[in-house]
Amino acid sequence: MPSTVTMTVNGKTVTREVEERTLLVTFLRETLGLTGTHVGCDTSQCGACVVHVDGRSVKSCTALALQADGAAVTTIEGLAAADGTLHPMQAAFREHHGLQCGFCTPGMVMSAVDLVRDNPSPTEQEIREGLEGNICRCTGYHNIVKAVMAGAEAMAGTESAKVAAE
Repeated sequence: MPSTVTMTVNGKTVTREVEERTLLVTFLRETLGLTGTHVGCDTSQCGACVVHVDGRSVKSCTALALQADGAAVTTIEGLAAADGTLHPMQAAFREHHGLQCGFCTPGMVMSAVDLVRDNPSPTEQEIREGLEGNICRCTGYHNIVKAVMAGAEAMAGTESAKVAAE
């Protein structure tokens, strides 16, 4: 039996009918057409499906859409500014070649943003541990770690600039 779910996705309120068993990743990809969130394993092992729900990283392949009812969900598509300016972490991944095929990148970026919000100056070891739930089959992680470190610095600079402007 369908249920109604309402959530704010990337700043826009959406209301849809969903089957109670609909996964959040399926809702985002198939119902809303936000295909940046990837399905890699369906068992929460790879992290390609990471989104933010109320500001926290969630593996959307193991969360039901109904569990996000009333929540604010941010996908990789909603991370950049409205004018298309990349989020500092997205820009760092591009600049430091923290991707190869790109399949894991959305989940890596979303996990990295959450990691840096909790720990604004992570060490290499803290980054490696913080991204343990995200698998990359291409890069060997060295450039991903460099990208997260650079993204953390840029995010700190962005926050400093916001405070200075106020």
